[in-house]
Amino acid sequence: MPLTDDADLRELLENARTIAMIGASDRPNRPSFGVMAMLQRHGYRVIPVNPQITGEHVHGEFVFRDLSQLGDRIDIVDIFRNSAAAGEAVDQAIAAGAKAVWMQLGVVNEEATARAEAAGLKVVMNRCPAIEIPRLGVAPVAG
Repeated sequence: MPLTDDADLRELLENARTIAMIGASDRPNRPSFGVMAMLQRHGYRVIPVNPQITGEHVHGEFVFRDLSQLGDRIDIVDIFRNSAAAGEAVDQAIAAGAKAVWMQLGVVNEEATARAEAAGLKVVMNRCPAIEIPRLGVAPVAG
């Protein structure tokens, strides 16, 4: 069952340091562009993942093709893909050893959620960390 309790959401956000963002965009008019910048300002390292702009940079971070390229510990995989495509993103998160997947507003995939939870990942669905962080009063991440 996805996390919905405020205390659980706060704990996930307070213990995270590295967020991989699948569907990150280099276009300022896209929601992922603004959310990535907000998460960085809050102290998270955000690694953009988008096969269409691999090799470019978004907010100073190199864009990777998929999670298998990262090699870094991933606390949360933030999914900016549609609900149908979220399944593939969740499978990448499981394979990469992520601790949690966070499906953005409007992204709901029960089958992917079940796979993630069966693999031991925490799941947040149909929420945005850029909304939840200020709502929950999550303190900035310390270096």
